[in-house]
Amino acid sequence: MTPLRLLITGCNRGIGYELVRQLAEQQNPMKQIFATCRDPSSPQNKNLTDLAAKHPNVVVLKLETRDADSIKEAAKEVGKHLDGAGLNLLINNAGIARKSTFESADSYNFMNVYSTNVVGSFLMAKELLPFLKKAAEENQDKRLSVSRSAIINMSSGLGSIAMVPETYEHFKVLSYRCSKAALSMLTQCQSQHFKKDGILCTALHPGWVKTDLGGVHAHITVEESVQGILKVLDNLSEKHSGVHITWEGDVLPW
Repeated sequence: MTPLRLLITGCNRGIGYELVRQLAEQQNPMKQIFATCRDPSSPQNKNLTDLAAKHPNVVVLKLETRDADSIKEAAKEVGKHLDGAGLNLLINNAGIARKSTFESADSYNFMNVYSTNVVGSFLMAKELLPFLKKAAEENQDKRLSVSRSAIINMSSGLGSIAMVPETYEHFKVLSYRCSKAALSMLTQCQSQHFKKDGILCTALHPGWVKTDLGGVHAHITVEESVQGILKVLDNLSEKHSGVHITWEGDVLPW
């Protein structure tokens, strides 16, 4: 990938951490990687802080995506580190899933999941928009791509309305499904609204990954998923605006 300035949410483990690791260890290093987590001082984030200690271009920031004030504070810190430069890429990776069926789900379950998976992603893009616009202006000679300016919302095949008949019986996570469907709508609306600013907006399905969220029966490892994601990111263009794409580069119906 072209050296970028980017921010990734939810980097303490799983896909977020692996994205930071693989990007930091590339031969052609990123200019700046803002890796966010709820509490950088927590022992559970030691792998992330140790990684940042080895790579000066990795900046670990405190961020709670369910807290609007936390998002504003993180955006201020990003602005200080950018020092006038633009932010090429925002990857809204932070997400949660809770067991929920038509019998067990309640308002708290839905609002908790939506707060992170949808509202948090919306607010991240809103607060970082000036930096994303700056990057687009800095790279006016480039077409829509992550090398110019982009918002990538990490979605899921379980958010695909078209695929519900084939997936429902095995994954009855109602609030998670609905939140990811909403995230796809947000992505499509963002793609229309921000196209004039030169910002690409795409939803990305990382596959069924062996993480705490995906479980041990998932199909692929975190390493395999992220390798695919990085290849896909590198090849995104205007034709992927508003599209829901998989880690293998296929368009996902939604």
